[in-house]
Amino acid sequence: MQLTSTQKRAAAWALIGLGIGFAVWLLAPVLTPFVVAAVLAYALTPLVDSLGVAGRGHVPRVLAVLLVELVFIVLVLGIALLIVPILAKELPQMREQVPVLLDDLNAWLKPFLAQFGLNVSLDVASIKAFALKYFSANAEDTLASVMSSLRLGGSVAFTVFSNAILIPVALFYLLMDWHRFVARLLEFVPPRGRAAYDSFTNEADAVLGQYLRGQLLVMAVLAVYYSAGLALFGLDLALPIGIFTGLAVFVPYVGFGLGLILALLAGLLEFAASAGAAQALIMVAVVYGLGQLLEGFFLTPRLVGQRIGLHPLAVLFALLAFGQLLGFVGVLIALPASAVLLVAIRRAQARYRGSKLYLG
Repeated sequence: MQLTSTQKRAAAWALIGLGIGFAVWLLAPVLTPFVVAAVLAYALTPLVDSLGVAGRGHVPRVLAVLLVELVFIVLVLGIALLIVPILAKELPQMREQVPVLLDDLNAWLKPFLAQFGLNVSLDVASIKAFALKYFSANAEDTLASVMSSLRLGGSVAFTVFSNAILIPVALFYLLMDWHRFVARLLEFVPPRGRAAYDSFTNEADAVLGQYLRGQLLVMAVLAVYYSAGLALFGLDLALPIGIFTGLAVFVPYVGFGLGLILALLAGLLEFAASAGAAQALIMVAVVYGLGQLLEGFFLTPRLVGQRIGLHPLAVLFALLAFGQLLGFVGVLIALPASAVLLVAIRRAQARYRGSKLYLG
């Protein structure tokens, strides 16, 4: 069977795509900071360009890049520093409430195990002494403990610190030369395909813009929901924990998990002496259980998936599939990558329906 020139080109591009995909899969751990920086550069480049336009050419690009990146880093650090007031209140509470919680646990556990013929009792005094030793430690002892832990998990710590340095550096250079990089990529597009390429990229830009606006709306709604839900249960730290959880859901699973742990810990410490640990468990189960349902089955599919044209099932599949293939980076880029892929599928489908193969 003799292949036409069009079929040969399609086969060649398919092989190139498979080769690139395989290389990305192999290099996924190394590419993580560069992929994150590229996604951020794509989102922040319009802000850098807007500063240049607003300054009527009097604002050097390097200054605009530094200003935008600095503001972005401050915002990220601000979200991370929401944990500081939480820990500042919870650590003193731990010194007071941990002994109470241990007594309650021992009082519940001993009769429960006795039903199964197990006569087990916690050595509460020793556990209390061990816990209070660390909660009462000074800053130097805490720092020494943290550094010891970092040495034990050296590879993980090295990865975190290297990414924390590489991402801002890569982001700076990408923001500086973004238009040059795009122009270089454009050189690989044959002249006869420029119109189709421009049309595709314009549609993809529009879809990704919808995605970013939808994601920001989801984060805002969830920040209000978690803050209000925790406040209704009487949690003192409802506002910082709720805002942190809502904003951190931008990182799927990880942000939700951190918020849940912080809320559970704060609830156990605050309610232990009054209503007991049951209230904390009920609070977390109700607020975070409903929040997960709200996000997974309503907000993300409708405010993000619907805006970019993805069915709710496609949103769930994209998160699982990209996470399986590329790990943490895959989860981050799942929805925007699926949006671009959807644009390509739509165009391929339209082209197929207009071809002789479909029309017969």
